[in-house]
Amino acid sequence: MARPVVGIISNSHLINDQYPAHAGGTMNSCAVAHVSDCLPLIIPADPSLVSVDELLETCDGFLLTGGRPNVHPEEYGEPETPAHGSFDRSRDATTLPLIRACVERGQPFFGVCRGFQEVNVALGGTLYPEIRDLPGRDNHRMPPDGTLEEKFALRHKVAFTDGGPFHKLLGATEVMTNTLHGQGIKVAGPRIVIDGTAPDGTPEAIYVRGAPGFTLSVQWHPEWNAASDPVSRPLFQAFGEAVHAFADAKGRPALKRA
Repeated sequence: MARPVVGIISNSHLINDQYPAHAGGTMNSCAVAHVSDCLPLIIPADPSLVSVDELLETCDGFLLTGGRPNVHPEEYGEPETPAHGSFDRSRDATTLPLIRACVERGQPFFGVCRGFQEVNVALGGTLYPEIRDLPGRDNHRMPPDGTLEEKFALRHKVAFTDGGPFHKLLGATEVMTNTLHGQGIKVAGPRIVIDGTAPDGTPEAIYVRGAPGFTLSVQWHPEWNAASDPVSRPLFQAFGEAVHAFADAKGRPALKRA
């Protein structure tokens, strides 16, 4: 039997600083294939190439990946400044309506880093351009030097709401995570529930209140060592179970009307 399909949102990338490509990290595909037990499908995040309706019909769930470009502040009603960094308006135009459609349909998605921020913006929230510039906040950015192991090393705790979905899924109210982001939630969208925070108060885990499907999203990068990490593996397993359930329900014959 074919595995259900998870659309992995890609990022625009230049190979050799010249050749344009739609890129997806290998570790994202490995997490989806080996832990979620789904078929990974890289999606070009460009509304001139794909439509939301086509994506909803083709894929059973979506992994909203991290990426260097940030959500453009116009998407949450704020002016662009140098602190906001680089942007990918095509990805914004693809993912934000896709997220809203998935929430309405109950179609599973898992937001990671930029994807976490996209979920908040899609549901009416706003973002800080640079967490480390805020009083009392830590530097959450990726270390500029070192090996991948050093860059993705566990760096801070995340505390979850007692009895919340992350606590129930991971069996702990506190875990250690990596951190490789510059931006973060400023104001949570009306339906966004902040279910986990870093020691400095930065939101790190969210879900959509009242959504019929899987909407868990995290600010860290669980795709790193997803098969063996005790925090990452349950997240991708739960996401995979939700995608399988959605695919099964979508594939059942429609009931005949009287």
